[in-house]
Amino acid sequence: MKRFALGCVLVLGLTLAAAAQRLPDTVTPHHYILKFTPDLKTAKFTGEETIHGTVNRPTKEIVLNALEIEFQKVTVQTLPGGPVQIAKVTLQPEKEIATLTVEQELPKGPVEIKIEYTGTLNDQLRGFYLSKSKTRRYAMTQMEATDARRAFPCWDEPAYKAPFNISVVADKGDTAISNGRIEKDEPGPGPDQHTITFSQTPKMSTYLVALGVGDFKCVEGSSDGIPIRICTTPDKVELGKVALESAEHILHFYDQYYSIKYPYGKLDVLASPDFSAGAMENTADIVYREVLLLVDERTASPDFRKLVADVLAHEMAHQWFGDLVTMKWWDDIWLNEGFATWMSPKPVRAWHPEWNNRLDEVQSDNEAKGVDSLAATRAIRTPANTPAEISELFDAIAYNKTAAVLRMVENYVGPETYRQGVNQYLQGHAYGNATAEDFWNTIARVSGKPVDRIMKSFVDQPGVPLVSVSAKCAGGSTTVDLKQGRFFYDRKLESGNDELWQIPVCLKTLAASGKQESRCELLTQKQQSFTWKGCAPWIAANADARGYYRTSYASADLSKLAAAASGELSAEEQVALVDDQWAMVRAGRSSLGDYLQLAESMKDIRNRAAWEALDGHLQDVSDYVVGDADRAQYQAWVRNLLRPALQELGWQSSPEESADRKALRATVIFTLGYAGRDQEVIAHATRLVRQAMGGGASVDPTLLATITPLAAIHGDQALYEEYLAAMKAAKSPEEYYRYFYGLAAFRRPELVERNLRYALSPEVRNQDATGFLGSILGSTDPRKRKQAWSFIKANWPQLENRLASYTRGDIFGATAAMCDASDRDDVQAFFAQHPIPSAERTMRQSLERMNNCIDMREQQGSRLALWLKQQPEKGGN
Repeated sequence: MKRFALGCVLVLGLTLAAAAQRLPDTVTPHHYILKFTPDLKTAKFTGEETIHGTVNRPTKEIVLNALEIEFQKVTVQTLPGGPVQIAKVTLQPEKEIATLTVEQELPKGPVEIKIEYTGTLNDQLRGFYLSKSKTRRYAMTQMEATDARRAFPCWDEPAYKAPFNISVVADKGDTAISNGRIEKDEPGPGPDQHTITFSQTPKMSTYLVALGVGDFKCVEGSSDGIPIRICTTPDKVELGKVALESAEHILHFYDQYYSIKYPYGKLDVLASPDFSAGAMENTADIVYREVLLLVDERTASPDFRKLVADVLAHEMAHQWFGDLVTMKWWDDIWLNEGFATWMSPKPVRAWHPEWNNRLDEVQSDNEAKGVDSLAATRAIRTPANTPAEISELFDAIAYNKTAAVLRMVENYVGPETYRQGVNQYLQGHAYGNATAEDFWNTIARVSGKPVDRIMKSFVDQPGVPLVSVSAKCAGGSTTVDLKQGRFFYDRKLESGNDELWQIPVCLKTLAASGKQESRCELLTQKQQSFTWKGCAPWIAANADARGYYRTSYASADLSKLAAAASGELSAEEQVALVDDQWAMVRAGRSSLGDYLQLAESMKDIRNRAAWEALDGHLQDVSDYVVGDADRAQYQAWVRNLLRPALQELGWQSSPEESADRKALRATVIFTLGYAGRDQEVIAHATRLVRQAMGGGASVDPTLLATITPLAAIHGDQALYEEYLAAMKAAKSPEEYYRYFYGLAAFRRPELVERNLRYALSPEVRNQDATGFLGSILGSTDPRKRKQAWSFIKANWPQLENRLASYTRGDIFGATAAMCDASDRDDVQAFFAQHPIPSAERTMRQSLERMNNCIDMREQQGSRLALWLKQQPEKGGN
């Protein structure tokens, strides 16, 4: 799936309550037969269910998951030929379980359970829910992680895999899409109904069951004999062609990479008008938000096409990692999400190498390190029992960190050896469940290397390692001293930690021959030394940026490396260097002036990912560090740094220009307008946005995506009205959301107030309300943040009703943009009174980020002022 300290007694009570939500193993399900009859007009549905299973020990009770379901009739029969008993149903909504009780004890052996029930097509985008387009209603499902129980009574735990036979009674004129192929389509039971029966699925977990009902239309293709459909509402069907082409290429790549060919016979990909996640990997029936799947071929940017391919590759990778082989329990969700994140760049890179997505992998790694540098991070494998705890596991640690660790291990053992191990793991657990140990023991056995020890050190303990590097030349050889420890943004936590990782550290330098040399060593102790022949002019301690660790260099070694960055370091190494040095600034290990000096030394580099990192940090300095007295000088410094790049790149793209160069131009222009407050850039950006909205000469879509919020930041009510009109007239999801989130970027108080009320109106879909509010609350403008925060507090009861329970925590995440002690205390006090169990860790991380920001401003503000005063005067508006 893609996703846009207590006292001892209380802790024990919470632990017992959480553990009680796991189901007993008295009965094991082996087969589900489900029939759904949705009523789109009343937003209700009826269900008929037959479950075949095994009683593992004599009992009178069967306990299974059920929530927001009304049981009408339940019978239980021992097979073959036992008495049919009417079961009494006892519901425990707080534990999301139902207990079926019969008078006569059920003996050990086969059992059949039949259930008739009713439910609501809810507006919370979970379970079996109601989705709405502009013209009609649809019935859709989203089961992960623990919402299948809202659609049908079941053993809603991943280890209980079973085949499913699904059918649906739909209105005439409507069709249905599910995990299986349509086997039968028969009239009735009512005069305006027909019944669609799907083929039996393979064994799968309940969270992968999928069903969509409505007037869907599809574009069709195939790959390696597998039919592929991209389906959506009728008005958008032509926008599915780009995704279809992507899916065909991706499936062919996976069929070549895996020893098990695509196992499900067909692949449907369905865009839903309303969907809570970005996309969901249901077996053979992937479901999406429209904006991540549907592409207008005439106007789409390369970045957007790449995004569509990336997400498709992720969800299609899940058909093996997650669907075919499923983790036994949610604590190993990384076996699903991290693997799909690791795997997905491979087919996209093979298809479009010019997209240069290795840089995207490094950026993804850096995002994980940002979370993992907090004290409130978690280990990749973290215990979770309640739905709230499980929901919190879908984070950057499960996705980005795991993928980074997997890439590091792949590099360590070699890609082909790693591939062999991956395939042995899949073959050994196909249609079943697996644990972390199952995976890393397989790779260790195939490679003959201590992968089990390496991965355990990264999977079972939290945090990102810091590898400190110093090099000395003596006697014609270079000695490289490496130290490891845990890195924290919080300076108070630097000492006293005893974490020890098994780290494959890959070193690189320039040999006397003039050629680069690299070697990988396993750092297993707190401190180790390695010797290199000759006097190395510089040492890079994370070759090709494939290691999951931060690097810190002795001052002299950093100076040598920075001087070599432009000519000797790869684009990936440049990105890692920029991010690591910014982390040193945030933690007070390095001065901000030294970082800005590094930026100046890299000003001639045209690496779009390095510039995205540099410019993002320059914007952070503008927002949180520079004081009012020094702001004009800082803005002038930014303009002088970036104007040569803009003069070289220009405003106009050319047809033969790479996607990376287009992205670089957009980044430079945004930072000039934002952190540099370049009035010429702002004015020209606004003219181009108006030109695009007015149907004039076309504007490069990559640039347009970036300058739309830039113009809005400085925009007035007239421009706001133009954005609103452009959003309503949009012809593709990409265009719609460009102006939708463009609205959220306006900063005038009266427009902020209008946006806040708009977010609570029926005009904004439930799936979008949290993101829109979060964009406003997460603004770097302190006045705008305060206005949004006051509104949210005043309207929290209404927000709780409007926002889905699992997205309310995103509001917590947006508060991390605050950088003021009084704001921090206010946020902490408010959410202490209004807790959200599924966002407890998010809240702690947000508070920690606020503290880190306050600390960085205090320690670096005076250093920045001094550094700016030492800079030569340069011209600029």
